[in-house]
Amino acid sequence: MKVNLRPRPRQAVAAVTAAIGMLIAAMAVAAPAAQAATACSGYSSATTACVKDSTTIGGTSYTTTWYLPNGTASALMLVQHGFSRNCSHLRNSSRAIAEKGVMVFCVDADMTGGNAALGGRLGDQLAARAITPPNGRALPANYIVGGHSAGGHFASVVGARLAAAGYPNLKGAILFDGVASDGFTANLQAVSAGGTRPVLEIAARPSVINLFNNSFGALASLGADFVGIQLVWTKYTLGVPSGGSCHIDVEGENTDAIGVLGSGCSPSSQQTAWLRDFTSTWAKDMATGSYTASHYCADSDDLSTCGSRANVVLGGGLPLAAVIPNS
Repeated sequence: MKVNLRPRPRQAVAAVTAAIGMLIAAMAVAAPAAQAATACSGYSSATTACVKDSTTIGGTSYTTTWYLPNGTASALMLVQHGFSRNCSHLRNSSRAIAEKGVMVFCVDADMTGGNAALGGRLGDQLAARAITPPNGRALPANYIVGGHSAGGHFASVVGARLAAAGYPNLKGAILFDGVASDGFTANLQAVSAGGTRPVLEIAARPSVINLFNNSFGALASLGADFVGIQLVWTKYTLGVPSGGSCHIDVEGENTDAIGVLGSGCSPSSQQTAWLRDFTSTWAKDMATGSYTASHYCADSDDLSTCGSRANVVLGGGLPLAAVIPNS
Protein backbone atom coordinates (compact mmCIF):
# COMPACT_ATOMS: atom_id res chain seq x y z
CA MET A 1 0.00 0.00 0.00
CA LYS A 2 1.31 3.45 -0.86
CA VAL A 3 0.45 6.79 0.73
CA ASN A 4 0.81 9.67 -1.67
CA LEU A 5 1.21 12.87 0.31
CA ARG A 6 2.24 15.87 -1.71
CA PRO A 7 2.71 19.57 -0.96
CA ARG A 8 -0.16 21.94 -1.71
CA PRO A 9 -0.03 23.98 -4.97
CA ARG A 10 2.73 26.51 -5.30
CA GLN A 11 0.41 29.48 -4.79
CA ALA A 12 -0.77 28.14 -1.45
CA VAL A 13 2.78 27.42 -0.35
CA ALA A 14 3.83 30.96 -1.22
CA ALA A 15 0.95 32.37 0.79
CA VAL A 16 1.63 30.31 3.88
CA THR A 17 5.36 31.01 3.60
CA ALA A 18 4.64 34.73 3.82
CA ALA A 19 2.24 34.19 6.72
CA ILE A 20 4.76 32.11 8.64
CA GLY A 21 7.46 34.69 8.06
CA MET A 22 5.28 37.47 9.44
CA LEU A 23 4.20 35.40 12.44
CA ILE A 24 7.54 34.00 13.52
CA ALA A 25 9.64 37.04 12.65
CA ALA A 26 7.63 38.89 15.27
CA MET A 27 8.49 36.20 17.79
CA ALA A 28 12.12 35.56 16.80
CA VAL A 29 14.67 35.63 19.57
CA ALA A 30 18.31 36.54 19.21
CA ALA A 31 20.96 33.84 19.44
CA PRO A 32 22.93 33.88 22.66
CA ALA A 33 26.24 35.73 22.63
CA ALA A 34 29.38 33.69 22.05
CA GLN A 35 31.23 32.58 25.17
CA ALA A 36 34.13 30.51 26.42
CA ALA A 37 33.63 26.77 26.86
CA THR A 38 31.34 26.04 29.80
CA ALA A 39 29.24 23.11 30.96
CA CYS A 40 25.56 23.28 30.00
CA SER A 41 23.42 24.27 32.96
CA GLY A 42 21.21 21.53 34.34
CA TYR A 43 22.46 18.85 31.95
CA SER A 44 22.54 15.30 33.30
CA SER A 45 23.88 12.19 31.59
CA ALA A 46 26.04 9.34 32.84
CA THR A 47 27.66 8.75 29.45
CA THR A 48 27.89 12.19 27.80
CA ALA A 49 28.79 15.79 28.58
CA CYS A 50 27.17 18.97 27.24
CA VAL A 51 29.45 21.96 26.64
CA LYS A 52 28.81 25.43 25.24
CA ASP A 53 31.70 26.94 23.32
CA SER A 54 32.59 29.71 20.87
CA THR A 55 33.34 28.61 17.30
CA THR A 56 34.52 30.89 14.50
CA ILE A 57 32.85 30.15 11.17
CA GLY A 58 33.80 32.28 8.16
CA GLY A 59 35.37 34.92 10.40
CA THR A 60 32.36 35.30 12.71
CA SER A 61 32.13 33.85 16.22
CA TYR A 62 29.06 31.75 17.04
CA THR A 63 27.95 30.01 20.20
CA THR A 64 27.97 26.26 19.63
CA THR A 65 26.64 23.51 21.85
CA TRP A 66 28.46 20.18 21.90
CA TYR A 67 27.37 16.78 23.20
CA LEU A 68 30.44 14.66 23.91
CA PRO A 69 30.30 10.89 24.49
CA ASN A 70 32.57 9.71 27.29
CA GLY A 71 34.51 7.39 24.98
CA THR A 72 35.82 7.83 21.45
CA ALA A 73 33.03 9.18 19.25
CA SER A 74 32.14 7.19 16.13
CA ALA A 75 31.11 10.32 14.18
CA LEU A 76 30.36 14.02 14.42
CA MET A 77 26.71 14.92 13.73
CA LEU A 78 25.31 18.38 13.10
CA VAL A 79 21.87 18.66 14.73
CA GLN A 80 20.77 22.15 13.75
CA HIS A 81 17.88 24.07 15.29
CA GLY A 82 15.05 25.63 13.27
CA PHE A 83 13.92 29.18 12.50
CA SER A 84 13.42 31.37 15.61
CA ARG A 85 14.78 28.53 17.76
CA ASN A 86 18.15 27.85 19.40
CA CYS A 87 20.29 24.85 20.26
CA SER A 88 18.85 24.44 23.75
CA HIS A 89 15.51 23.46 22.22
CA LEU A 90 17.14 20.27 20.87
CA ARG A 91 18.97 19.36 24.09
CA ASN A 92 17.43 15.99 24.94
CA SER A 93 17.15 14.84 21.33
CA SER A 94 20.84 15.66 20.88
CA ARG A 95 21.64 13.82 24.09
CA ALA A 96 19.83 10.70 22.83
CA ILE A 97 22.09 10.66 19.77
CA ALA A 98 25.25 11.35 21.78
CA GLU A 99 24.39 8.50 24.12
CA LYS A 100 24.71 6.20 21.09
CA GLY A 101 28.38 7.25 20.81
CA VAL A 102 27.97 10.04 18.23
CA MET A 103 29.41 13.49 19.00
CA VAL A 104 26.75 16.16 18.32
CA PHE A 105 27.05 19.89 17.76
CA CYS A 106 24.68 22.75 16.98
CA VAL A 107 25.29 26.38 15.95
CA ASP A 108 23.16 29.17 17.42
CA ALA A 109 22.43 31.27 14.35
CA ASP A 110 19.70 32.85 12.25
CA MET A 111 18.05 30.06 10.25
CA THR A 112 15.90 32.23 7.98
CA GLY A 113 15.52 30.32 4.72
CA GLY A 114 17.99 27.73 6.01
CA ASN A 115 20.86 30.30 5.95
CA ALA A 116 22.65 28.78 2.97
CA ALA A 117 25.54 31.26 3.22
CA LEU A 118 26.48 30.12 6.72
CA GLY A 119 25.85 26.50 5.77
CA GLY A 120 28.32 26.78 2.92
CA ARG A 121 30.98 28.29 5.17
CA LEU A 122 30.47 25.62 7.81
CA GLY A 123 30.65 22.89 5.16
CA ASP A 124 33.94 24.29 3.89
CA GLN A 125 35.45 24.33 7.37
CA LEU A 126 34.28 20.82 8.12
CA ALA A 127 35.74 19.60 4.83
CA ALA A 128 39.04 21.24 5.74
CA ARG A 129 38.75 19.73 9.25
CA ALA A 130 39.05 23.22 10.66
CA ILE A 131 36.44 22.81 13.40
CA THR A 132 37.74 22.08 16.90
CA PRO A 133 35.59 20.31 19.51
CA PRO A 134 35.92 21.58 23.09
CA ASN A 135 37.62 19.95 26.06
CA GLY A 136 40.54 18.70 23.95
CA ARG A 137 38.38 16.15 22.17
CA ALA A 138 39.47 14.83 18.77
CA LEU A 139 37.38 15.69 15.72
CA PRO A 140 35.83 12.43 14.42
CA ALA A 141 36.54 11.51 10.80
CA ASN A 142 32.93 10.50 10.04
CA TYR A 143 30.32 13.21 9.56
CA ILE A 144 26.50 13.16 9.56
CA VAL A 145 24.41 16.24 8.81
CA GLY A 146 20.99 16.84 10.31
CA GLY A 147 18.60 19.54 11.35
CA HIS A 148 15.06 20.48 12.33
CA SER A 149 12.69 22.52 10.14
CA ALA A 150 14.72 25.29 8.44
CA GLY A 151 17.74 23.72 10.10
CA GLY A 152 17.10 20.72 7.86
CA HIS A 153 17.73 22.92 4.82
CA PHE A 154 20.86 24.28 6.52
CA ALA A 155 22.04 20.70 7.04
CA SER A 156 21.42 19.91 3.37
CA VAL A 157 23.66 22.83 2.38
CA VAL A 158 26.42 21.67 4.71
CA GLY A 159 26.15 18.13 3.38
CA ALA A 160 26.18 19.23 -0.26
CA ARG A 161 29.27 21.34 0.37
CA LEU A 162 31.05 18.36 1.93
CA ALA A 163 30.08 16.22 -1.05
CA ALA A 164 31.31 18.86 -3.50
CA ALA A 165 34.63 19.00 -1.66
CA GLY A 166 34.97 15.24 -2.03
CA TYR A 167 35.02 14.69 1.73
CA PRO A 168 35.43 10.89 1.96
CA ASN A 169 33.70 10.26 5.28
CA LEU A 170 30.31 11.91 4.86
CA LYS A 171 27.98 9.16 6.06
CA GLY A 172 24.51 10.58 5.40
CA ALA A 173 21.79 12.94 6.57
CA ILE A 174 18.92 12.83 9.05
CA LEU A 175 16.16 15.45 8.89
CA PHE A 176 13.70 16.29 11.65
CA ASP A 177 10.55 17.45 9.80
CA GLY A 178 12.71 19.48 7.45
CA VAL A 179 11.39 22.51 5.57
CA ALA A 180 12.85 22.96 2.10
CA SER A 181 14.13 26.17 0.50
CA ASP A 182 15.71 26.78 -2.91
CA GLY A 183 18.29 24.17 -3.84
CA PHE A 184 17.09 21.59 -1.31
CA THR A 185 16.52 18.82 -3.86
CA ALA A 186 19.94 19.26 -5.46
CA ASN A 187 21.54 19.35 -2.02
CA LEU A 188 19.98 16.06 -0.94
CA GLN A 189 20.87 14.44 -4.24
CA ALA A 190 24.48 15.48 -3.68
CA VAL A 191 24.44 14.01 -0.17
CA SER A 192 22.79 10.80 -1.37
CA ALA A 193 25.29 10.35 -4.23
CA GLY A 194 23.00 8.06 -6.16
CA GLY A 195 21.84 6.18 -3.09
CA THR A 196 25.32 5.36 -1.81
CA ARG A 197 24.68 7.42 1.34
CA PRO A 198 21.41 7.27 3.33
CA VAL A 199 19.20 10.34 3.60
CA LEU A 200 16.37 9.83 6.11
CA GLU A 201 13.65 11.96 7.63
CA ILE A 202 11.36 11.64 10.65
CA ALA A 203 8.39 13.80 9.71
CA ALA A 204 5.27 15.21 11.35
CA ARG A 205 1.78 15.42 9.88
CA PRO A 206 1.31 18.02 7.12
CA SER A 207 0.68 21.53 8.42
CA VAL A 208 1.26 25.18 7.60
CA ILE A 209 4.45 25.28 9.67
CA ASN A 210 6.17 22.52 7.64
CA LEU A 211 4.70 23.85 4.39
CA PHE A 212 2.63 20.68 4.06
CA ASN A 213 5.66 18.39 4.07
CA ASN A 214 7.39 20.28 1.27
CA SER A 215 10.56 18.23 1.89
CA PHE A 216 8.93 15.06 0.54
CA GLY A 217 9.47 15.85 -3.13
CA ALA A 218 13.23 16.06 -2.67
CA LEU A 219 13.27 12.78 -0.74
CA ALA A 220 11.27 11.08 -3.47
CA SER A 221 13.79 12.28 -6.08
CA LEU A 222 16.54 10.21 -4.46
CA GLY A 223 15.11 6.93 -5.76
CA ALA A 224 15.83 5.16 -2.46
CA ASP A 225 13.76 2.23 -1.20
CA PHE A 226 13.27 3.92 2.19
CA VAL A 227 13.57 7.60 3.09
CA GLY A 228 11.94 7.72 6.51
CA ILE A 229 8.78 7.67 8.58
CA GLN A 230 5.97 10.11 9.18
CA LEU A 231 4.80 9.86 12.78
CA VAL A 232 1.24 8.72 13.44
CA TRP A 233 -1.88 10.84 13.38
CA THR A 234 -4.88 10.62 15.68
CA LYS A 235 -7.55 10.53 13.00
CA TYR A 236 -8.63 11.33 9.46
CA THR A 237 -11.52 13.72 8.83
CA LEU A 238 -12.71 13.91 5.23
CA GLY A 239 -9.33 12.59 4.14
CA VAL A 240 -7.34 15.17 6.14
CA PRO A 241 -5.03 13.88 8.94
CA SER A 242 -5.11 15.63 12.30
CA GLY A 243 -3.79 15.28 15.84
CA GLY A 244 -0.91 13.10 16.90
CA SER A 245 2.47 14.28 15.63
CA CYS A 246 3.64 17.89 15.89
CA HIS A 247 6.33 19.85 14.06
CA ILE A 248 8.20 20.39 17.35
CA ASP A 249 8.16 16.78 18.59
CA VAL A 250 11.96 16.86 18.23
CA GLU A 251 12.06 19.61 20.86
CA GLY A 252 9.82 17.69 23.26
CA GLU A 253 10.13 18.90 26.84
CA ASN A 254 12.77 21.45 25.72
CA THR A 255 10.30 23.55 23.74
CA ASP A 256 8.74 26.84 24.85
CA ALA A 257 5.68 29.01 24.30
CA ILE A 258 7.07 30.42 21.05
CA GLY A 259 7.55 26.90 19.68
CA VAL A 260 4.03 25.87 20.60
CA LEU A 261 2.49 29.07 19.23
CA GLY A 262 4.50 28.94 16.00
CA SER A 263 3.72 25.30 15.28
CA GLY A 264 0.11 25.40 16.46
CA CYS A 265 0.55 22.23 18.53
CA SER A 266 2.37 20.80 21.53
CA PRO A 267 4.85 17.91 21.49
CA SER A 268 3.57 14.50 22.50
CA SER A 269 5.80 12.53 24.86
CA GLN A 270 5.07 9.34 22.88
CA GLN A 271 5.87 10.95 19.51
CA THR A 272 9.04 12.49 20.94
CA ALA A 273 10.16 9.14 22.36
CA TRP A 274 9.63 7.44 18.99
CA LEU A 275 11.47 10.24 17.19
CA ARG A 276 14.49 9.95 19.50
CA ASP A 277 14.53 6.17 19.24
CA PHE A 278 14.57 6.19 15.43
CA THR A 279 16.91 9.10 14.81
CA SER A 280 19.49 8.02 17.39
CA THR A 281 19.47 4.49 15.96
CA TRP A 282 19.80 5.77 12.40
CA ALA A 283 22.68 8.02 13.48
CA LYS A 284 24.51 5.15 15.15
CA ASP A 285 24.02 2.99 12.04
CA MET A 286 25.36 5.71 9.74
CA ALA A 287 28.32 6.33 12.03
CA THR A 288 29.33 2.69 12.44
CA GLY A 289 28.15 1.12 9.18
CA SER A 290 25.68 -1.12 11.03
CA TYR A 291 22.05 -1.81 10.11
CA THR A 292 19.38 -2.13 12.80
CA ALA A 293 16.70 -3.82 10.72
CA SER A 294 13.93 -3.16 13.24
CA HIS A 295 14.08 0.58 12.44
CA TYR A 296 13.70 0.50 8.65
CA CYS A 297 11.43 -0.68 5.87
CA ALA A 298 12.98 -2.52 2.96
CA ASP A 299 10.34 -1.07 0.63
CA SER A 300 8.34 2.08 1.36
CA ASP A 301 5.46 0.70 -0.71
CA ASP A 302 5.05 -2.46 1.36
CA LEU A 303 4.55 -2.30 5.14
CA SER A 304 5.19 -6.02 5.42
CA THR A 305 8.86 -5.22 4.78
CA CYS A 306 9.09 -2.93 7.82
CA GLY A 307 11.00 -3.98 10.92
CA SER A 308 9.47 -4.56 14.33
CA ARG A 309 10.05 -1.07 15.75
CA ALA A 310 8.83 0.56 12.57
CA ASN A 311 5.64 -1.44 12.73
CA VAL A 312 5.03 -0.31 16.31
CA VAL A 313 5.00 3.29 15.05
CA LEU A 314 3.14 2.47 11.86
CA GLY A 315 0.63 0.33 13.71
CA GLY A 316 0.97 -2.38 11.10
CA GLY A 317 -1.34 -0.50 8.76
CA LEU A 318 -2.56 2.75 7.24
CA PRO A 319 -3.91 5.47 7.15
CA LEU A 320 -3.02 6.50 10.71
CA ALA A 321 0.69 6.47 9.91
CA ALA A 322 2.82 6.53 6.81
CA VAL A 323 6.14 5.60 5.37
CA ILE A 324 7.37 8.70 3.55
CA PRO A 325 6.64 8.11 -0.14
CA ASN A 326 9.73 7.34 -2.22
CA SER A 327 8.27 8.16 -5.62
